[in-house]
Amino acid sequence: MNPGLPYQKIRGNFMKTILIVDDEPKIVQLVKDYLERAGFSVQAAGDGNKALAMAKSINPDLIVLDLGLPGMDGLDVTREIRKYSNAPIIMLTARSEESDKLIGLELGADDYLTKPFSPKELVARVRVLFRRIEADREPPSEILRVADLTLDIPRMRVTAEERTLEELTPTEFELLAELARYPGRVFTRSQLLNAVHGFAIESYERAIDAHIKNIRRKIEPNPREPRYILTVYGVGYKFEDR
Repeated sequence: MNPGLPYQKIRGNFMKTILIVDDEPKIVQLVKDYLERAGFSVQAAGDGNKALAMAKSINPDLIVLDLGLPGMDGLDVTREIRKYSNAPIIMLTARSEESDKLIGLELGADDYLTKPFSPKELVARVRVLFRRIEADREPPSEILRVADLTLDIPRMRVTAEERTLEELTPTEFELLAELARYPGRVFTRSQLLNAVHGFAIESYERAIDAHIKNIRRKIEPNPREPRYILTVYGVGYKFEDR
């Protein structure tokens, strides 16, 4: 992962900064209160343009982003942020269509909650994401070499022998690493979800498909004919080491 990307500052015991992006003041205040009580520094933006400006100026460690923003919506904001930052993004959405959530995940969001949501659950999701990132930075160094890919676990970086790869988000990297650690093993969606989030909820299992699609786009020579992450129909996915 590029050391210059903002989320790389997540380390040690420094207070982490979270940017909340939502146009509903009551939701912003509620989320802000819970996150601050949990020990986080919180900033807020009420629209997409302000969110982009703040994301560049304060370099937040994590972003809580509503999809239903006026003007520039949350999907557009995610698309722009992913051009320069891999900071974890948790989407908030009142939209019931699964396609909206999957599009957000494909653009690089790490997780989502559907409104109305429990602020306690949001805090738990935030902590899970931070724990995962912190754990991946702990020594000793772990390097995985599978097929022609090299995964540098502490740096959350994947490289190929003869190709330049696009950077993966934290969730995408965790999924790839879990599959690559056990070449040939077939994982169900529930197992993969549990591996990266620490819990498995049936309604979130299809989110794995969106992440896998994104990983394939970034690492496969031909995403339409994957050579690394193969679909095991009716079951899940496996990493093919060949």
